[in-house]
Amino acid sequence: MDNTEENPIQLHGDEEIIEVIDLNDTEPGPNDLADDLEDVDFEDAGNADDDNEGWETEDEMEAEAEQDDSELTFSRHTGSVFCVTLDPATNSMAVTGGEDDKAYVWRVSDGEVLLECTGHKDSVTCAVFSHDSSLVASGDMSGMIKVWKVETKEEIWSFEVGDLEWLEWHPCAPVLLAGTNDGSVWMWKIPAGDCKTFQSPACQATSGKVLPDGKRAVVGYEDGTVRVWDLKQGNSIHVIKGQDGHQGALTCLACNKDGSLVLTGSVDGSAKLINTTTGKVMTRWQAEERRSKAKGSKDEEESNSVESVGFCNILPLIAVAYLDGTLAIYDLSTQVLRHRCQHEAGIVHLQWEDSSSVVSTCCLDGALRLWDARSGNMVSEYRGHTAEILDFTINREATLAVTASGDNQAKVFCLQRPDR
Repeated sequence: MDNTEENPIQLHGDEEIIEVIDLNDTEPGPNDLADDLEDVDFEDAGNADDDNEGWETEDEMEAEAEQDDSELTFSRHTGSVFCVTLDPATNSMAVTGGEDDKAYVWRVSDGEVLLECTGHKDSVTCAVFSHDSSLVASGDMSGMIKVWKVETKEEIWSFEVGDLEWLEWHPCAPVLLAGTNDGSVWMWKIPAGDCKTFQSPACQATSGKVLPDGKRAVVGYEDGTVRVWDLKQGNSIHVIKGQDGHQGALTCLACNKDGSLVLTGSVDGSAKLINTTTGKVMTRWQAEERRSKAKGSKDEEESNSVESVGFCNILPLIAVAYLDGTLAIYDLSTQVLRHRCQHEAGIVHLQWEDSSSVVSTCCLDGALRLWDARSGNMVSEYRGHTAEILDFTINREATLAVTASGDNQAKVFCLQRPDR
């Protein structure tokens, strides 16, 4: 029995696309979702001492960096390394993107280059593996996006959009999404290149995340708005704006394991917890006023900007990282602050371990730190970079971390803890 519907969706100009897929209400498996997206009719388009809050000088950082805790240093980039991700299938390959207009896929065990992604026009700020690790996408600041087949080392697709803000693969299909400076969110089927766009008011689509169900994506915008998009229908299911939205640009997004909740962070210093089913804001956390601003910050708003957020998988805890160096651990059930872990410089990124209460942070002082969210104590600290760490990622087993830094290097650190 044919239960498909035909829904005209206005894209841009007078162009229309007709949807011919019905995503059922029943809980789909990965194969079902992949099949659904295969058939979508796309438009063809080509806690430290509070008294010590000062930022480290370059000389201090270089002196500390004489201590190198890393197991391996990847030095092929000739400019700052902006991003790093591990391949999801095996966690044995890393891809890094840099200021030298290149991305490299390399083996984590020995640093051997497996693929050099060239042909970009600007700094590569996004580099991500597909769900099965067979493809890698690299995107530069100017909007040039390229997709490479890892096994054959060949470029299989490229496309140019406006200035690129973020790039993400669908969790279970060869479908790539990107957010751009003009507020558009693009979705392509790879390698066919069939495309669909989700258009919003003309302001940056600053961050985006495909939810685990594969049917929806959450996108944050420069005007503080958050939208939940239906990827099949092409319409926004929920729009969180005004008093419910943020009062400044979105900086980061994270969802919990089943995608029922999303955390958003903004330059307005607040983090919000949103129910993705109802679109309701459940909780709002605001950066507390500090006795003194972090040295080197221009104003209060900048020092309190939320830079990264994340959910703990095993406990009802969330983490919010601020540019003033505060890592705040909140209890989801009571909504209260449990711990404040203070850094000596701004936090760039945080990541929870998959199956523990340990959360890791990378910092503008060039250090990677592991924190126990139960106690609020620092578990360990790793150094070796001579400049700020701009991104990092941890493998599933939480046995190693890969960092990307402004010192033109990526490093692999073995994470050893007493409980392992």
